[in-house]
Amino acid sequence: MPRTFFSTRAGTWTGFAAAAVVLFGLAPLLLTGFRLGLLAQFLCYAIVAVGIGLAWGRGGMLTLGQGVFFGMGAYLMAMHLKMADAEFRNGPGAVPDFMELAGIRELPAYWAPFASPAFTIAMILVLPTAFAILLGLAVFKRRVKGAYFAILSQALAGAFAILLIGQQSLGGFNGLSRFRYFFGFTLADPVNQQMLYFIAAGVLLAVVAIALQLRRSRYGELLVAVRDAEERVRFLGYDAANVKVVAYAVAALFASVAGAVFVPIVGIISPASIGIVPSIMFILGVAIGGRASLVGPVVGALAVAWAQTALSEQFPSAWTYAQGLLFIAVIALLPGGIASVAGVAKRFQTKRTTVEAAA
Repeated sequence: MPRTFFSTRAGTWTGFAAAAVVLFGLAPLLLTGFRLGLLAQFLCYAIVAVGIGLAWGRGGMLTLGQGVFFGMGAYLMAMHLKMADAEFRNGPGAVPDFMELAGIRELPAYWAPFASPAFTIAMILVLPTAFAILLGLAVFKRRVKGAYFAILSQALAGAFAILLIGQQSLGGFNGLSRFRYFFGFTLADPVNQQMLYFIAAGVLLAVVAIALQLRRSRYGELLVAVRDAEERVRFLGYDAANVKVVAYAVAALFASVAGAVFVPIVGIISPASIGIVPSIMFILGVAIGGRASLVGPVVGALAVAWAQTALSEQFPSAWTYAQGLLFIAVIALLPGGIASVAGVAKRFQTKRTTVEAAA
């Protein structure tokens, strides 16, 4: 494969610098507060997409259940935000407002630790990652892969959403909403809303950098080898299951962090945001952008989220059909996604030149 400019160290720094200029300079300057908030929401989807690109694009694991880990991070953050609101209103140990309306007079024991910001952040990082490791070991050690793994992960997302609907202490079907404070900052303040956008942009650049480092490392090469020739990797003495578990856990961590950032930006999290349909939307963005590339999942996630918002504003009853047509068109014409446009154009030009020379 020929070495391109952006695969060099100088090209990498140039790409990150350009992205930083766009995200931290141009976007806040050109977009209104409402549109900037939408972009912050889309960036959270892009963070999830980076993890899927690593697990699916490099590792061959079709993760149809990332809504589970996105939801874990989101609900953990939402619990802290509701605790902060309750303590500001009625003092330490107060019951959140939605519990009062549901008739819950005593704070559940598992809610109490989430009054601590440090504990909340630790749980957002540790709990989904640990769950992904345990699940990955249980699945990959038994050599479950392909469509079976995809179906299993999708069923997990559906089961998780149904479980949350039945939990009145977590808001039930309505979820958790009406947050007022974020680590001491008032969420209604436009300045703080812009701060949340900058946090989302910074996290996205950080996870892209981590994914890039993993892709270029020895582990990244081993992950591709497991995807393409798993039995040969085992023959060479490597545990292919452990290699897969690492990628799956990293993707879960990215999704959890994205969910935690998503909650204060959007102001609500419910089972409808983390079930089967949202998980498929994550995959859809990665497929359209190009799962094999580093930036493709980011571009695809942003494009799908923007199309969903724009089309739903113009055609409320038909935007889902338009999304389906977009997916079919990209898969049929560009199997490698949007990221493969340059390569397809180059091959077309080379073929055209060869034909003209032969003529």
